[in-house]
Amino acid sequence: MEPKIAEYARLAGVVGAGGAGFPTHVKLGSQVDTYLVNGAECEPLLYKDKELMRLQAGRVVDGLSRAMEATGANRGIIAVKAKYSDAIQALRSAMWGNMELCLLDNFYPAGDEVVIVHEATGRTVPPGGIPLQVGCAVNNVETLLNLSLAVQGTPVTTKAITVCGAVETPISFVAPLGISARQAIAHAGGALVRNPTVIEGGPMMGAVLQDLDAPCTKTTGGYVVLPTEHPLIRKKTRPDEFTKRIGRSSCDQCSHCTELCPRYLLGYAVEPHKVMRGLGMAGESVRNWALWSLLCCECGLCSLYSCPEDLNPHEVCIMGKHSRTASGDPPRPPPGLGRAHPMRTFRKTPVDRLIHRLGLADWDLPAPMVGDMPQPGSVRLMLKQNLGAPALPIVQKGSWVDRGQLVAKPPQGALGANLHASISGKVERIDATSVWLVRSTS
Repeated sequence: MEPKIAEYARLAGVVGAGGAGFPTHVKLGSQVDTYLVNGAECEPLLYKDKELMRLQAGRVVDGLSRAMEATGANRGIIAVKAKYSDAIQALRSAMWGNMELCLLDNFYPAGDEVVIVHEATGRTVPPGGIPLQVGCAVNNVETLLNLSLAVQGTPVTTKAITVCGAVETPISFVAPLGISARQAIAHAGGALVRNPTVIEGGPMMGAVLQDLDAPCTKTTGGYVVLPTEHPLIRKKTRPDEFTKRIGRSSCDQCSHCTELCPRYLLGYAVEPHKVMRGLGMAGESVRNWALWSLLCCECGLCSLYSCPEDLNPHEVCIMGKHSRTASGDPPRPPPGLGRAHPMRTFRKTPVDRLIHRLGLADWDLPAPMVGDMPQPGSVRLMLKQNLGAPALPIVQKGSWVDRGQLVAKPPQGALGANLHASISGKVERIDATSVWLVRSTS
């Protein structure tokens, strides 16, 4: 008997390629009426999803068809920015049946799955809930492309990446899993500044990379190279204690962070300015103000765009979440507005304006897809590349593996994903976090 589509996804190690890496086979085991493709790619400067839709629309549509079949969905929606005319044309040529496009404005964070569901269907995901609760499932463009390949027996061994910012040639390309950030940047011609700092992911939600030899994983979206002295780098590397001290003394409760919060504008009980009040409190009061952070999606808009005082409500919200978790308090946010804010349409944050606010206008350049990266001499495959348990190695040091061969799998019964060799070669080393492969020259 031919395996079910969800089983193909499990065998191939398909996980969410644009977020936390939720194992796709689990999502495909649910039943929904609407399957959504997240083609918003709302992070400034990143273009790999746009390029995948433009160049591999047939694969993306096939993946959507497979996902609809697996979940019983009778409607498929591809949410894509209206400005991506070439990608839209390619998708329209490939779509069939009960599929449609949802054309999005160029705002941030259009790619938040709660925002996607609301924009495409008008439905509102319950506070703290998931799209499944309103009959929807959401996957990133690359995830569905990988699902299409999985049904043909091809496991996940590559990652589409954008390298941009202060590099010789901003580009997008497909790379073997496990290459380092250093190798990816070299493939873009190298950094143009003497003292580069790299953000892994997008400028908004990405984190400053401490080690350029750290490997890419199934969830890596891109690398943004900036001068170390750039204001965005300085803000992202502020110590927590600095954030608390300055926030405690400088926040004047203007509430701009709340008024422009995308989740607040959808009616959720997220009010960063109230969380900031907790910086001046102690004990139970801190945890009470932290309640207003529990539905924060951590998009970073409040810190990097909204706050006129250059404070970090985003980081304080994250601290608030952690304080509630550490205290063992139940995650029960206050009741929300219950409906979208009447001014929501006029308070969406335009990406062009955001780019200027971030000081990235000089690096807002196209990053076209240039094809596959040449096979590297070695790769480091992280055993944890997804939500859930790390995979356990099933190969031995010194053994030879072919590209696409299973090298690690999750513990029996645990949430996780299979891991496959991204190059053919020898298992050079296995440690607690990684499998290291050296390419065969024979």
